[in-house]
Amino acid sequence: MTNISSRLGDELKPGFDDAAWVDVLDAVDKTYAELVDYQEQLEARNTELSTLRSFLRSIMTSISDYLVVTDKDGFVADLSQSFCAAIGGDKDALIGRPVVGFFEGDMRDRMSAAMSEVAREKVEQTFEVDLETLNGASPVDFRVAPRLDRRKRISGFILTGRPLGELRQAYHELESSHEELKQAQTQLVRTEKLASLGRLLAGVAHELNNPISFVYANTHSLQKYLDRFESYFEQVQSGASREELVALRAELKLERDLKNLRVAIEGARDGAERVRDIVEDLRRLSAEGSGEVAPFDVTQTAKIGAQWVQRGLKRQMKITVTGESSCMALGRSGHVQQVIMNLVQNAADAMEAIEAPEIQVRLSYEGDMAVMQVCDNGPGVPEDLRAAIFDPFFTTKAVGRGTGLGLSISQKIVEEHGGTLSYVQGVAKGACFRLALKRGDQR
Repeated sequence: MTNISSRLGDELKPGFDDAAWVDVLDAVDKTYAELVDYQEQLEARNTELSTLRSFLRSIMTSISDYLVVTDKDGFVADLSQSFCAAIGGDKDALIGRPVVGFFEGDMRDRMSAAMSEVAREKVEQTFEVDLETLNGASPVDFRVAPRLDRRKRISGFILTGRPLGELRQAYHELESSHEELKQAQTQLVRTEKLASLGRLLAGVAHELNNPISFVYANTHSLQKYLDRFESYFEQVQSGASREELVALRAELKLERDLKNLRVAIEGARDGAERVRDIVEDLRRLSAEGSGEVAPFDVTQTAKIGAQWVQRGLKRQMKITVTGESSCMALGRSGHVQQVIMNLVQNAADAMEAIEAPEIQVRLSYEGDMAVMQVCDNGPGVPEDLRAAIFDPFFTTKAVGRGTGLGLSISQKIVEEHGGTLSYVQGVAKGACFRLALKRGDQR
């Protein structure tokens, strides 16, 4: 810069005064500085443009969806590698072709109409068309958006497309997997119900065995007494004398049999009544409860459920039901019966190693809710497991001892009744569950 100013000074000095010479030098210096700054800006813009071109090239190469850029007449200006691979052509060979040429028949008309609509309204359009690919017509979800210049005029179109074939296949596979999962869950729920039914049947068999055996034994006694009385009446009809009949009566011990006959009849009746009561309990227990929600006695339902669980246990266990003598709630008694049996059975299973196991079922009213608490003196639930006890398939039992669905199903049933089922702490020595249902009595 100094050499330029010196040369200009030597050439212009004879005809210029000092002030003019200073102005010229300042103007030259300023112009040179502006040229240098402009060159630096131009180099920076060129670097940015190269970076942007490289970035766009990498997008066009790596993008999995289809991307096609056209001019305002619909001729391809640029396109993604994925589109080239689908069409089966080289990128340079495809540039300059009309984009509608990649479609056939009605699909070509649909694409032309969409591009015309976008050019007229300047609003993007989304639709599905069949693209002619190497593997034949393939459904693609295309979006056509306008390219606008600085004056907001159409300068071209941008087409982005997502192949639907693989997506639909993936959706179909997902739907099939979901259906298989639903079937597996249904089967596991059935297994859980069958396990509960098996425990119930064990209790029923044990409970029915005693009265039926008693009735069966008494029928044998009645048969023996009948044979003796038939022998006596045969002698009466044959005209035996009084002395002979008295002797026969003593021999057959009919006086004793008359007393035993009454006892046998009463015993058979008691056994039959016990069987009748068991059947009545089973009828209540098997009530499906699919009808309308109605008031029912939770206390009575809890007593029946606890009795049936107790009958199926292999060891003696104290189960007490205390609190309200009649605790009325709104719900379906058959469904709530299943919940109660699950809670009592879980408590019993958790106390297999306890020397003197005890389960307490307490009934009470709390405001507008009928509340039942099932507590035991077992080991309780560890703090780190409490958050997961209501999760489906969660269980602490050994393999083959349970599906882990009991509490999950119970909680779902209670929630369908508009109530709550929760684990409460600090109420009992072991575990304690709280069941709350809407109060069913008229206050």
